[in-house]
Amino acid sequence: MKNFIFLSPNFPESYWRFCRGLKENGFRVLGIGDCPYNDLSEDLRANLDEYYKVDDLEHYEEVYRAVAFFAFKYGKADFLESNNEYWLERDARLRADFHITSGFQPEDMPPVKFKSLMKEKYARAGIPAARWCVAEGEPLRRFAAEVGYPIVVKPDNGVGANETYRISSEEELTAFAARGLRGYIAEEYVFGEVCSYDAIVNAAGEPVFETGNITPASLMDVVNERSTSMFFIVKELAADVREKGRAALKSFGVKNRFVHFEFFRLLRDCRLGKEGEIVALEVNMRPSGGCSPDMMNYANSVDVYRIWADTLAGAPCAPAAGKKQFCAFVGRREKRGYALSRSDVFARYGEHMIAVAPVPAALSPAMGDTMYLAVFPTEEETRAYLSALSE
Repeated sequence: MKNFIFLSPNFPESYWRFCRGLKENGFRVLGIGDCPYNDLSEDLRANLDEYYKVDDLEHYEEVYRAVAFFAFKYGKADFLESNNEYWLERDARLRADFHITSGFQPEDMPPVKFKSLMKEKYARAGIPAARWCVAEGEPLRRFAAEVGYPIVVKPDNGVGANETYRISSEEELTAFAARGLRGYIAEEYVFGEVCSYDAIVNAAGEPVFETGNITPASLMDVVNERSTSMFFIVKELAADVREKGRAALKSFGVKNRFVHFEFFRLLRDCRLGKEGEIVALEVNMRPSGGCSPDMMNYANSVDVYRIWADTLAGAPCAPAAGKKQFCAFVGRREKRGYALSRSDVFARYGEHMIAVAPVPAALSPAMGDTMYLAVFPTEEETRAYLSALSE
């Protein structure tokens, strides 16, 4: 029996389905987390063979001892994963320390985590990316003068759009520089709509499942201005996004992973390309956040949790050829007024609604407080729904 160690299997809550898929494939599923066992969902407890609670997942020695305990009791781990951006470097360090070769190692992490180094990998794949510089002192001022305002500053090693800002003037640049922050980069601003390539990749580096999403509103603005969050899973992945996504998979050497690669589709001609073309944003070596995996299931009539587990087990995983549709997410803010109340939404879109539920607090900055999920047959109807619920 193969041993799979799953770090923080309770977050997001839906990750119990990954554990179920592993267990159904004959894995021994061993969880490590800081949530008390009795507070885990019944579904998760039913699909873990054993759970080791640590006081704090941030404390490496505690987590190390948990992995060592499992290794002593059950033998060497075959896989160790969290499927969580925040823990990618922790995962890699634990793999190295316990000689687990089925995933990224510490030496693989820099181009996976540092946005500046991602650009080199994208370049090798033939995908253009925004110019950048270290966001400090005189180099930052020269860069702003060269590319013009606005520019974007962000942590070189960061998660999502946290601590990411648009700088639109000399005054704003001076105010940012005065903060004396280190580890930030600046990028030229790209006028584009974010779209993604999401895939489950096998041990040979081949995608066995592909889909993607489109985010009409800037996630940077959603986080900084606490505006309404919105995106949708596409009914069919655009050919150019698929092409660029597959090229990036090869450049980054992805194997046995669920990935979420982000691109811009240009909204105007610029140095990077013509309007409508695809350029690089950044890579994420984990599933798209929050309820995105469930949305992929609704959009594609599949079970991505099972496809992922089948893939790691080396089992055949031909996705069912079921109905395809758009699946839309709107994350509303509690303190903001909306033209359509919750009851209005159901009155207008009832036949399309899938779920209305609270967003976990940890995801709220990027995804709002309450999520509204719905499915539609056309992109026109999908975008109209996003607009109506955000007004």
